[in-house]
Amino acid sequence: MKTFKLMATCAAGIEALVGRELRDLGYEVQVENGRVRFEGTIEDIINTNLWLRTADRVEIIVGEFEAKTFEDLFQNVKALPWDELLPMDAQFPMNGRSHNSALHSVPDVQAISKKAVVNKLNETYHRRTRLPETGQLYKLETRINKDHVMVTLDTTGESLFKRGYRVAKGPAPIKENMAAALIMLTSWYPDMPFLDPMCGSGTIPIEAAMIARNIAPGFNREFSCEKWDWVDEDVVEDVRNKADEKADYDKELDIMASDVDGNMIDIAKVNAQEVGLLHDIQFKQLSVLDFKTDKINGVVVSNPPYGERLSDKQEVRKLYKGLGRVFKPMTSWSKYFLTSDLEFDKFYGQAPTKTRKLYNGYLRTDYFQFWGKKIRK
Repeated sequence: MKTFKLMATCAAGIEALVGRELRDLGYEVQVENGRVRFEGTIEDIINTNLWLRTADRVEIIVGEFEAKTFEDLFQNVKALPWDELLPMDAQFPMNGRSHNSALHSVPDVQAISKKAVVNKLNETYHRRTRLPETGQLYKLETRINKDHVMVTLDTTGESLFKRGYRVAKGPAPIKENMAAALIMLTSWYPDMPFLDPMCGSGTIPIEAAMIARNIAPGFNREFSCEKWDWVDEDVVEDVRNKADEKADYDKELDIMASDVDGNMIDIAKVNAQEVGLLHDIQFKQLSVLDFKTDKINGVVVSNPPYGERLSDKQEVRKLYKGLGRVFKPMTSWSKYFLTSDLEFDKFYGQAPTKTRKLYNGYLRTDYFQFWGKKIRK
C-alpha cells in the first residue's frame, strides 16, 4: 500500500492532545501550529478518521514547495501526482488561503492551482474537452504561508466534530471534539465519578462515556475517502470491524449530567440514545446550585454560560459565585470550567491550580482548573 504524508488539523491550543492521540495509535508525529504531521497508508487514513477525538480533519499533503510567482505556483502544482489521486470524473473544488506571502490574492491562488490540476488531468486522460467533475468529491486546498505552499487533499468530508449522534440540538452547543479535549485535559479515569452540571444537549457526558467505553468517535458516520474509487471497500470494512471490536461495554460507569432546563435534558437523552449510551449516563433536571453528593474523588467538567452580552454578564457572574459555593467544599473533586470570562476565578472565589488558553470556535476562552486532593480509600 502507498504511504502518504498526512496531517491532522485541529483548533489552536490542542495540538499536543492530537499529537498524543496519534502517538497512542502508534504513529510518529511532528506537532506544529494548528496541525500534527504523520505518515500512513489508506488504512491509516481511515483508522485515524475513525479514532481521532480532538482533531478537525485528516488531510493528505499532496506536495510542498516555495512559490513567489504565479508561474512557480502553476508549474509546481501541475507537477504533483494528480494522476495517482484523482480519477477522470473527480469533483475537485479548490480552496485557497494566503498569509504573509507574495501571492496574496486568494481567488487567483485558487484559480491558478485549479487550472494546473486540470492541465495535468487533461494530459493524463488525453482529454480536449472539459473534465466532467460528476464523480466523487476530492476537496483540495492550496495554503500559502510566507511563500511556502502546501497543497492538500481532504480525506474526512464534514469535520470530525460531526460524530453523527447530535440529532437533537440545543442553543450554542460545544463541538464534540472540543468536549473530548476538555475531558482529555483532566485527571479523570473511567472508574471515577464524572459530572457535567450544566450539560445542555449532553455533548460533554456523551463524549466521556465514549472515551470510557473506548468507542471510536467516527463509528457513526462516513468519510469522503471511503467513496473514492481507488479505496478498497474490504479495507474500509476491515478497519471499521477492528474498531468495533475494541469497544468495552463491561465497565461500570458513574457519569452524571444535569441541567436546570428539562427541555435540554430531553434533547441530551435523545442524543445519548442515538449513540447507544443512554443507560451509561444519569441524566437529571436540576439547578447546578442545588447539586449535592456524598461521592468522593470525582471530576467536574463544564462549559457554563459566558455572558457575552453585557446584559447577561451580571447574571452569569452571580452563577459563577454560586458554582464556588457548591463546588469549593467538594475538596476531593477536581473541577474544570471553560469560559470566555477571563475573570471567572474572581467570582468563583478561588485561585485556579492552572488555566489553559483554548479557542472555542474563534472565541478566546480559558479552561480554569481546580485540582482536588484525593481521599485515599
